[in-house]
Amino acid sequence: MPWKVANMMSLRQEFVALARQEDANISMLCTRFGISRKTGYKLLHRVAEEGCAGVVERSRRPLHHPNRTPSIAETMVIELRQQHPAWGARKLHRRLLDLGHSGIPTPSTITRILKRHGLIDAQASQDSTPWTRFEHAHPNDLWQMDFKGHFETATQTCHPLTIIDDHSRYNVVLQACHRPDRHHVQSTLQDVFRRYGMPLRINVDNGSPWGSPAKHGHGITTLTIWLIQLGIQVTHSRPAHPQTNGKNERFHRSLKREVLQNRYFQDLVQAQHAFDLWRHIYNHERPHEAVAMHTPGTRYTPSRIAYPEQLPSIHYRDSDVIMEVGWDGKILIQGRSFKVSNALHRHLIAARADPSMDGVFDLYFGHQRFDRIDLRRPDMTD
Repeated sequence: MPWKVANMMSLRQEFVALARQEDANISMLCTRFGISRKTGYKLLHRVAEEGCAGVVERSRRPLHHPNRTPSIAETMVIELRQQHPAWGARKLHRRLLDLGHSGIPTPSTITRILKRHGLIDAQASQDSTPWTRFEHAHPNDLWQMDFKGHFETATQTCHPLTIIDDHSRYNVVLQACHRPDRHHVQSTLQDVFRRYGMPLRINVDNGSPWGSPAKHGHGITTLTIWLIQLGIQVTHSRPAHPQTNGKNERFHRSLKREVLQNRYFQDLVQAQHAFDLWRHIYNHERPHEAVAMHTPGTRYTPSRIAYPEQLPSIHYRDSDVIMEVGWDGKILIQGRSFKVSNALHRHLIAARADPSMDGVFDLYFGHQRFDRIDLRRPDMTD
């Protein structure tokens, strides 16, 4: 079975990186990457025999040289820095070690080399300051999802959709979208879920297409309804607090510096090509300070929660009050009308009584609480 994406080389590299991890499920990965097991094992065999050349043929510097001198080591540092202008000394040091070179200068010496050759300045040092963030214990416990603003190409506007795995910092999605709407997000997520499986939780910002900062619980939309039906917990950053999605915000800083800054694209296809090339570097070559200078790809494994092609049924407790949302997004409870969400039209929701307060109900769609009704308040009605 053929590879199903335009950027074949990036997908082959990603497949190999994930398949060579300990306890990797090769059959599951082949299915999610759209290839046969025969093709997958053939590729792994080639890489085992030929190394990186098994994926793509390219000239490679010898890993060891008997006559290596400090000037040669300095040249390697400069060449790698020129390939990745935004990488600091620690990343350069670790990457050269990962490539198998010996006699590599220390990070402090590399910094002096960069300064001596005019390849580092005060602004670059400030931009590389690491962010400290809480980290979830396992891959796919939490994904952070957001749009990285937008920029203009020569023919259309590009809205980069990004998803970062909280534990590993693995970039699950870097997609050039024409519009930041539900259709583009849901279509992308379907492909992503089929390849990587599904996370336990997704955290998003406020506003369309995933909510509204003006509504209780940030509202509920057609997109979040679909995610909840899949069994995924959806949470929102606090308004005006982008640090809640801090790992994704940090990823956006790297994307801007290493891909978008002082660069122009003809169209979304050209932008996506640049995204795909850099995404492989970010996940499998670029050392990440937040994960002890390892690459995100060494810490990420696909989820074992498979994407269901048909949405599962939603079940509620026997004690819940079940009601269908009307065409105007309203429900009727104890003779009073309440507005919930137009997106929930014709969906069944549950009103779950608060055992500690009479007349107070939490509203649930599936597993997710999305609103609260207090019948004791005469003003709380529609």
